[in-house]
Amino acid sequence: MHHPHFDSYQPQKYVQIKNPDWLKNAILYEINVRQFSEEGTFKAVEKELPRLRKMGIDIIWLMPIHPIGIVNRKGSLGSFYSVKDYLEINPEFGTEEDLRHLVETVHAQGMRLILDWVANHSSWDNSLVTKHPEWYKRSQDGNFQSLPWRDYDDIIDFDYTQPGLREYMTEALKFWVKEYDIDGYRCDVASFVPINFWENVRAELETIKPVFMLAEAEDKELHRKAFDATYNWTLWNILHQIAIYGKSAKTLSEAYLAEHVSIFPKEGIRLNFIDNHDKNSWEGTPNINFGMALQAATVFTLLMDGMPLIYNGQESGLDRSLSFFEKDPIHWKNHENEALFTLLFDLKHKNEALWNGNCGGEMIRIFNDKMNQTVSFSREKNGDKVLAFFNLSKEVADVHFDTKAEKGIYKNLFTGNTENITENLHLILASWEFLVLHSSKEERF
Repeated sequence: MHHPHFDSYQPQKYVQIKNPDWLKNAILYEINVRQFSEEGTFKAVEKELPRLRKMGIDIIWLMPIHPIGIVNRKGSLGSFYSVKDYLEINPEFGTEEDLRHLVETVHAQGMRLILDWVANHSSWDNSLVTKHPEWYKRSQDGNFQSLPWRDYDDIIDFDYTQPGLREYMTEALKFWVKEYDIDGYRCDVASFVPINFWENVRAELETIKPVFMLAEAEDKELHRKAFDATYNWTLWNILHQIAIYGKSAKTLSEAYLAEHVSIFPKEGIRLNFIDNHDKNSWEGTPNINFGMALQAATVFTLLMDGMPLIYNGQESGLDRSLSFFEKDPIHWKNHENEALFTLLFDLKHKNEALWNGNCGGEMIRIFNDKMNQTVSFSREKNGDKVLAFFNLSKEVADVHFDTKAEKGIYKNLFTGNTENITENLHLILASWEFLVLHSSKEERF
């Protein structure tokens, strides 16, 4: 018989938005236009697009491209995140025509482009300050204020209780999609802005075209109706703790992965990174942050459930903090990272197990007898499979893995050799050593 309350027992979908199709196996690359080249222009970015495409990059994210405030500016060139005008282009980078041409060229290369958007605050000399002073927050003494508890003296905070501000900001976000055909946004400190603002923005942008929305925030609720992807700060922190402070590999498996797999919505894409502009400028280099574990941590973040992010220069072994408020171009050189990224991104594009969000395979734990030292998992989707075994410690790991469920013939990603995996795999892994095996429905040998 049909129970009157039966419907209340049906599972409900948490995520209400649809990721654009092109996100399914996409890799993101962050460009600091000022430091990306000697010229520091959109035109100079264009020259490097074929190289980035060849490496396996799908989406280009440009740090904010708007004119920078002059009042209370930091350094001589100022911070991109102190926006003077949301509808104009920073003349340092080029003209409107140059940006249009860059977007077209990105699209012609089969890539997408997103802009960095700073909705939470503006510069002191943004015209909105005089036109709409009521759109800004005030401190107790009646003055404009920057983000409480942070030392950002070059910006002041908006007040999102004002419907007029919400409308203005939404129209500005629509403007760049309509006028320049960009493909979405990376949203600065997204969780400092009310979520219903973002949910409405997403709905309005979708009326123009499918967009990719990335939040610089970790809250899972942002995925419901607003954002495709959120920042995986937690993964970075845990890998850093293991690498530098010798924390047990269990902190990754039992404290983090257990929760991620059980709690995070499957459609929610985590953005996984070793470096980005914040880490690079304020928290040290990858070598300082990960030491001897850098390669293992890098490969882990590229195989982890989620979308990989590369910060410009990382492929070139960028190992210094780029200045944030002055001209300080990257020194480009050949580096093994480029080959490493190319290899892993090629695997990610082809092997569905590594695809993003709902399109990829869930991380399944492979049990082993050295859980404090090693983390091992498999991912499978539509007959494609990846197995990963990491020694996340500075000691040698003599370890047995229970591979009953993984039996089969695989290819070793780094040697190309064929390996037959039986019910029990025994490995002796040097400090920070890892093994990556893969197979696809096409190549059952």
